[in-house]
Amino acid sequence: MSVRTIGVVMNGVTGRMGYRQHLVRSVLAINEQGGVALSDGSRVKLRPVLVGRNTEKLAHIAATHHISHYTTDLAAALAESDNVLYFDAQVTGARVKAVLRAIEAGKHIYVEKPTAESVREAVALADAAKAKGVKNGVVQDKLFLPGLLKLKRLIDGGFFGQILSVRGEFGYWVFEGDWQEAQRPSWNYRAEDGGGIVLDMFPHWHYVMENLFGRVRSVYAKAVTHIPTRVDEDGKEYAATADDAAYGIFELEGGIVAQINSSWTVRVNRDELVEFQVDGTLGSAVAGLRDCRFQHRAATPKPVWNPDLPATARFRDGWQEVPDNVEFDNGFKVQWEAFVRHVCEDAPFPNDFASGARGVQLAELGLRSSAEGRRIEVPRP
Repeated sequence: MSVRTIGVVMNGVTGRMGYRQHLVRSVLAINEQGGVALSDGSRVKLRPVLVGRNTEKLAHIAATHHISHYTTDLAAALAESDNVLYFDAQVTGARVKAVLRAIEAGKHIYVEKPTAESVREAVALADAAKAKGVKNGVVQDKLFLPGLLKLKRLIDGGFFGQILSVRGEFGYWVFEGDWQEAQRPSWNYRAEDGGGIVLDMFPHWHYVMENLFGRVRSVYAKAVTHIPTRVDEDGKEYAATADDAAYGIFELEGGIVAQINSSWTVRVNRDELVEFQVDGTLGSAVAGLRDCRFQHRAATPKPVWNPDLPATARFRDGWQEVPDNVEFDNGFKVQWEAFVRHVCEDAPFPNDFASGARGVQLAELGLRSSAEGRRIEVPRP
């Protein structure tokens, strides 16, 4: 069996997501399994080249995982011809400049979402990549979650009949940083640094809705900053200028209505941190990160509203679990493998910069809808 190695410049791996999901659970995990399997039976391993601003942090990660290449000089890493792929998991505000440099260097590009802070910049990245002829992709990990893969199985099998509505609940309580350390970095709560839950999560909801249910035709959103003051990593109080919760209504093609709440100021009273309930004429389902429950039309109970009597029905008992049927791998790793196949043998990869730009567009329109207090139509691509 033939095995070759390609260099992957990884910018932003000192951050939580870049380190855990992309370096450890994707790139290094791919190498541990012997590389990415290609259609001709050969395999491709990935040689990570760590890039960042903090030499000490890079050196620690490199030593921990026996990685020989790390640098604070992005230009030098991009100049190496063996490095054929560039990955970016930096803060959003730093992404566009670095990605444009990688495009100019002729590297294939894979980035975290959102691709940019504005539609103008996101479209510029897509145009630049197309003009240079480099392959490009955006992380859209939710599509590879076991729960949503099971939900898609129901959709593809015609289980729902006509889909009527989608209800999404995402979020958890992010501590303010004073009496308990915050679980998210402080820049997430500063608009001037590219923070905000709309810019963070609406691109996610866009590709979920677009891929599972249909094109988004309009948005009505309310973005708010519930907690105006937080404490940063150095124990200093700062003004939270970015939205920490957003409440959105989306009209999709086919008449489907989606309602999705996103919040870092909510305490969880559900089975998973994100859940989507889909209701159709023939059945309903609730999908989370890993599990998916469903109820068929024939098994639907007939509740009667009576506030004078306690509810005796155990409504959840009437739902069934969608079986695993297959072994689900880490969603980030699965998408990495798909992008490597796209680079090495031109396998299909629909999650490109153009799709990323549509996600940024939805975020931008959502913020505009909130500011203007009105429903806004989403232009056709």
